[in-house]
Amino acid sequence: MNDSPHILVVDDDREIRDLLGKFLVQHGFRVNTAGDGAEMRKALGDWKIDLIVLDLMLPGEDGLTLCRKLRAESSIPVIMLTAMGEEIDRIVGLEMGADDYISKPFNPRELLARIKSVLRRVQAMPDLQGAGDNSILRFAGWCLDMDKRQLQSSDGVMVPLSGGEFDLLAAFVTHPGRVLSREQLLDLARGREAQPFDRSIDVQVSRLRRKIEDNPQDPVLIKTVRSGGYMFTSGVES
Repeated sequence: MNDSPHILVVDDDREIRDLLGKFLVQHGFRVNTAGDGAEMRKALGDWKIDLIVLDLMLPGEDGLTLCRKLRAESSIPVIMLTAMGEEIDRIVGLEMGADDYISKPFNPRELLARIKSVLRRVQAMPDLQGAGDNSILRFAGWCLDMDKRQLQSSDGVMVPLSGGEFDLLAAFVTHPGRVLSREQLLDLARGREAQPFDRSIDVQVSRLRRKIEDNPQDPVLIKTVRSGGYMFTSGVES
């Protein structure tokens, strides 16, 4: 049990915290819960957390603020809980660095599937790496360490990536010069099928461009292919 992934559930609804906690424990996870940002930070200081389930609507600091602050200093994956039908909340959540989202009310089994999917990605699934034994991939002056899940610039600066951003970049660099549809990217980088009007890949591409492109408004490395998807244009060396 001590080797089981450790999940932190952050929600101001005690009933939801208790139900999710019991459900996840029954499925082999270790679980701590928090009702607000202060309790979340305390839990992060006391425990090594592998994934955070974070409610958008919290008293005091909301989930978006907490996610943004967390992403500035940590790569712990985050699954955001959002209100049903609030697409803008999901998009903003992804902009803040969330790795995935699920709308309330939700089936706990769907959340369980999302948690397992995100954790698999964080553990660097073999089919994503696609580079055999070569765990260091270089492109356009950048260095991507597939094992350590780290991105380093040409001048040696480590650039923080969320779990979703890393997996998307890994999908691109292991398939250079190929047009990848949004559905293919969602499958490669997020481990699930696209839903109708799912804009999560577009949001992640936008975030990634801001980190690796000299001019995100006129991208060179990640090109948009009209009616096709996206293509990574740089050569990649291992």
